[in-house]
Amino acid sequence: MDFDGRNVVVTGGTGALGGAVVTALLERGAVCHLPYIAAAEAEDFRHRGHARVRLLAAGTLADEAAVAAVYDGVAPLWASIHIAGGFAMASVADTGRAALMAQLEMNLVSAFLCCRAAVAAMRQSGGGRIVNIAARPALEPRLGAGMVAYTVSKAGVAALTQALAQEVVGDGILVNAVAPSILDTPANRRDMPKADVALWPKVEEVAAAILFLASPGNAVTRGAIVPVYGKS
Repeated sequence: MDFDGRNVVVTGGTGALGGAVVTALLERGAVCHLPYIAAAEAEDFRHRGHARVRLLAAGTLADEAAVAAVYDGVAPLWASIHIAGGFAMASVADTGRAALMAQLEMNLVSAFLCCRAAVAAMRQSGGGRIVNIAARPALEPRLGAGMVAYTVSKAGVAALTQALAQEVVGDGILVNAVAPSILDTPANRRDMPKADVALWPKVEEVAAAILFLASPGNAVTRGAIVPVYGKS
């Protein structure tokens, strides 16, 4: 999994999982391009100032112009990892159109537009790797009770991954996704204080799966939605 000198876009790279992915990429020599929304994300980022970290004020990744601005400045692009997204816990009865569209934009639309921009860039450079983030309810929809809008948006990410993988394999672009269960993060520990966190996958463990799929060492895997559930 040698990324020496390779350009990698990581959306959501300033978050818990994204930070673990960026740490692993930097250890392997990658140049990391990290779009962010709020200035505080960049100011507090632990790798701020690293010689191979490029922090990019991008705004929402559900906007075509914002996404184009991120990818236009990255060449040649080797990998694009799409972690940015959002979560909402709400029943259907409590989810109006605005809330549904917010989940679709944060999770599915952002992933679609970033995939689109990444494919265009990778066709220019002769191939690459794309990794999306689905979720366990996308593969097991019954687990999405009480968070249907989120589940639908992540199921869309899974379908996007499989369809796009078939579309671009001839360009030397391999597209895959991971589907985490509840991640062991400070926020999730705070929100679920009674949970058995030993069952949750660690962000470093999920990052390792992402890195393999994004690496030159992955020569044949495409269209996979890899479960990363830990022991739960």
